[in-house]
Amino acid sequence: MDDVRATSAWVASHSSHVLVDSAGIEKVVDAIESIPKVEWDFEGIHYFDNGPLTVQYLFVLDALNFCFWPDKELSYDYLASGLKAALENDKSVFDADRLQKYTGPQLRDLLRWPRPLPLEDERVRLLHEVGLELERSFEGKASNIVEACGKSALNLVALVARYFPGFRDHCVYKGRQVFLYKRAQIFAADLWGAFQGKGFGEFKDIGSITIMADYIVPAVLRQLGVLKYSPKLASTIESSGEINPGTEEEVELRACSVHAVEKMRELMSVKSGRQVLSVELDLWLWASGIQCPSLQHHKTLSIYY
Repeated sequence: MDDVRATSAWVASHSSHVLVDSAGIEKVVDAIESIPKVEWDFEGIHYFDNGPLTVQYLFVLDALNFCFWPDKELSYDYLASGLKAALENDKSVFDADRLQKYTGPQLRDLLRWPRPLPLEDERVRLLHEVGLELERSFEGKASNIVEACGKSALNLVALVARYFPGFRDHCVYKGRQVFLYKRAQIFAADLWGAFQGKGFGEFKDIGSITIMADYIVPAVLRQLGVLKYSPKLASTIESSGEINPGTEEEVELRACSVHAVEKMRELMSVKSGRQVLSVELDLWLWASGIQCPSLQHHKTLSIYY
């Protein structure tokens, strides 16, 4: 994750459209006595049985966890609860061999969704990729990926990115490669949250995880005064214009969010005298955002978030 931190800092220092406001960070940190506690499953939407099937569920969930906004009625909560219901109905629904065979309509039926999903072909492709590589390299079980990481979140992210191309969330910005790894990191974060830092969720280096750069966190950071946008970028977002993946604006929105929250985390750690985790900040920021219906986020068609 040093690459995520370093390249995000580089983007922030060369950004043309997004500014990380140091004074805004200090103001927010001064106003926070402690990070508001947000339970990982705060709405009861996830499957959990304290075993390998939960790991399989989370890996499938995080393979599909992207791009909800084109359908105003679709949400992360719907995806998580839909997959949970499917698994409770049929414990073999996420077996590796079955993941390789799903079609778009079958995925819709699984989720009980009445129309094509946003980026449906990509979602099906990623399910096939996950099923194939789990079968080929991990005896069909996502829990074996976790067993292989040696209780290291850093190793887990690296393993997921190495074996599953659909999780390789990086791009080129002004001639420099930038690493973000949102969905690979969120798999580690979800395990840590679901298992409360024990069993499959025990990581000796959970502090290595950064925030998961998506749509919601940048918008919340802007609302807090931590990020500031150029007039052109602000206008595009406020008029619901699309921002293409890999453009300077899109990369800056995500990378500057990572860098800003790292700076928040550092200041909060000094203020509190204890280690503050980026994953804790991420969960709080994301939860704040999804509970604000008027929040305007950027719109990018992407498989990475």
